[in-house]
Amino acid sequence: MFTGSTKLPPTKTPQPERLDEVYAALRRGLQSYLQVHQLELDSLGQQIRENKRNGRLGSLYELDKQVKAIERFMRRLDFHLSKVEELYDAYCIQRRLRDGASKMVAAFNSATGSREARESLSEANKGYRECTEHMCSLESEIESQMGEFHVKMKGLAGFARLCAGDQYEVLMRYGRQRWRLRGRVEVSNKQIWDSEEYVFLPLITELLSIKVTELKSLANHVVVGSVSCEMLDLFCPLPQTLAVDINDLGTVKLNLEVTWRCCSLQHTPLIASFVCLFVTLLTLCPVFLSLFQSV
Repeated sequence: MFTGSTKLPPTKTPQPERLDEVYAALRRGLQSYLQVHQLELDSLGQQIRENKRNGRLGSLYELDKQVKAIERFMRRLDFHLSKVEELYDAYCIQRRLRDGASKMVAAFNSATGSREARESLSEANKGYRECTEHMCSLESEIESQMGEFHVKMKGLAGFARLCAGDQYEVLMRYGRQRWRLRGRVEVSNKQIWDSEEYVFLPLITELLSIKVTELKSLANHVVVGSVSCEMLDLFCPLPQTLAVDINDLGTVKLNLEVTWRCCSLQHTPLIASFVCLFVTLLTLCPVFLSLFQSV
């Protein structure tokens, strides 16, 4: 997981083979999200049955609210998955049309230079360009449905390599997205960084590039190592703690925690509980309602 890899080719044309890999990982991640929330639903259902059986009715209202919140999120998630599948199906259709147009172009190029052949070649080239544009557009649409990667800095691990007073710079590049952070090692071996979290938008054709530099003085910087990392394994419903080998020997590692948020509206039980409490106060307390309206 999260191993080094070679840089992918720049995106000047559609990348159908790469999209197949990304789609498989994205679809698998969305299905895992649904499974995790289904397990949460099953657990809440068990709690509700036990509370009813034991006569503990006070918490049923809150449990029911949690169940409804999860069910709403799962419906939204299921719709999100269906939309991704629909976009991928449309992409596959355009891919087949483009392959057909490519074969026609090759056939007409090898034909005699008659007027009809030239006209047919022009139409085939036009169809090929249109399919290419549609595929690029669909790649962008699928990319917009891939959610967010929330990356937290957990520090460097270097065994005997890290010493008190050492200062480091970490630069992460992901397409046009960049996260540059600096940190130092304290006497207690605690590390202090000027930035702790960053949000990357997933990309289809890019790898995450990481470069770690030791800052010895203003004019003396030593590159500890750099690596390019695949992101496909990060489409996972649960946070993942990663240790990335920065140098060839693996003596310096970068520790990160990555949380994938599959869509903009995540299921947040604590926020839902706060809203329920707020509505209850407005309903049951006329004084509170009048104060709220006056504000």
